[in-house]
Amino acid sequence: MAWWSTGWFGSGGGNSGSGGSFPGYGMVGSPTGKSLLDILMADDIEPGADPSYQICKALLLYHPLGQKMTEAPVVMAQSQQREITVSGAPERVAEAFLEEAKKLNTTGIDKIARNHMNISRAYGIATLALLVEGQNSKSKLDLWKLGDTQRGISFNVFDPLNTSGSLVLNQQPNAMDFLKPRGPVVVGGQMYDRSHVRVLMHESPIYIAYTTSAFGFVGRSVYQRALYPMKTFVQSMITDDMITRKAGLLIAKMKQPGPVVTQLQQNQMALKRDLLKHGQTNQVLGISTEEDIETLNMMNIDGAAGFARTNVLKNIATAADMPAFFLENETLVSGFGEGEEDARNIARYVDSVREEMCPTYDFLDEVCMYRAWNPSFYKTIQKQYSQQYGEMNYETAFMEWKHGFKSSWPSLLIEPDSERVNTDDVKLKAAIALAQVLLQLPIIDPMNKIEVLRFLQDAINESRMLFPNGMNLDFEQLLNFAEQQQQQMEQQQAMGMPGAPDGGGEQEPKPPAPFSMRDAQRMVEQMNTEHGIRRRAANLLEIVRG
Repeated sequence: MAWWSTGWFGSGGGNSGSGGSFPGYGMVGSPTGKSLLDILMADDIEPGADPSYQICKALLLYHPLGQKMTEAPVVMAQSQQREITVSGAPERVAEAFLEEAKKLNTTGIDKIARNHMNISRAYGIATLALLVEGQNSKSKLDLWKLGDTQRGISFNVFDPLNTSGSLVLNQQPNAMDFLKPRGPVVVGGQMYDRSHVRVLMHESPIYIAYTTSAFGFVGRSVYQRALYPMKTFVQSMITDDMITRKAGLLIAKMKQPGPVVTQLQQNQMALKRDLLKHGQTNQVLGISTEEDIETLNMMNIDGAAGFARTNVLKNIATAADMPAFFLENETLVSGFGEGEEDARNIARYVDSVREEMCPTYDFLDEVCMYRAWNPSFYKTIQKQYSQQYGEMNYETAFMEWKHGFKSSWPSLLIEPDSERVNTDDVKLKAAIALAQVLLQLPIIDPMNKIEVLRFLQDAINESRMLFPNGMNLDFEQLLNFAEQQQQQMEQQQAMGMPGAPDGGGEQEPKPPAPFSMRDAQRMVEQMNTEHGIRRRAANLLEIVRG
């Protein structure tokens, strides 16, 4: 009889004990429970077997690779902090978001997203729910009330057993919600409006393909295709244990005393065995020339056992559609910084994991915005930036920040500093060459000249490897100066003074030579100092003067 055929609880089957037990599981509180061994060594598990909810939970809790398969890719994806920018807003706005993100729900955004992703990969589906103090979960979520920091909020992650029955998915092909998780979610008799939850599935649902571990026609567990090789992995662990216990076995070839063995001879042989057992370094044990002592010969086991273990790991990785690097727990030979092909494959896989986490982060980011950019915070912004936000109401400013919000993951393939400097150098040369061409156009007005300089300053400030101190020009003063210079030029042209384009005076200087590598190197050396920054700003002013 299969171990699960007796149901969840019962007095028959499984480990005995008063009050019943979990069939196939160790007793509650027992340190020697055999749940993993009993489950995976069952004869019912064959290639193509469908893991149940209980099996997936046991694999996640007890199997050596269970947590690695669900959490290792997510941990790798979150190994770098996201880059948060809010265009058109002061830096304090993005900083406030990051501060709130670290303390949201007392654990932070990343841990909430990791738990949501972990449960989804383990069972095939997971639900993230937002509970707000003073708000009914049945009604639509009022996001503006999240700005009241006195209201407590909580994020709960539900597994398929919590939401069983409400996330089965519609199997009518012509329905609007065909294979889509729409409608409210019910957990323990409590209803959650769709605005309060985010449902995440691992892999897309397939028509009339019931997932036992998720109690619905939804996604699939990462263990589903890897169940049989994960059983084989446990068998390889049993082999390792047997080899370890047998590796210290000594084989003593002793001369038999004769066909009739007396008690004295038996005691003498036992004494030899005891001396051999307790013998150690710096001691001498004497044996006759006809006797021999050796260990168990396991020379041929190493190759076969190692080959089988490697193939099992590769089979599990192939079944789970993930690089074997996450299961082998080995370091890449060249590392991520060298750009080797194996590292690139892992980086591409991690990028796909990050894309899968986007719905969760979008939900969390929106909540974090309302918590961080609350009315109290906006009052401080109004005082600090009164010229820009003094007359703007809170709702308008919030929506501008929300629309300007952008989060991105940095590349997992970290380039060496030398490569990053070369990349920044090429970008900077292109930006300066473009600025030189635009500033020399006769039709460009002072306002657009300032925009060109603003573009150039942004390009310089983005090159942190070349210019760690950055540049901060006063564009309002530059605009006033450029307008004054424009008026003087127009007056000179009207009076026909020397130096004007239509006068008979001196000719205008020739356009500057194309930007070269030598110019870039000289510019880098000068711009790394404050004196160099001021000198370059003066040169840009000369270009504005035309």
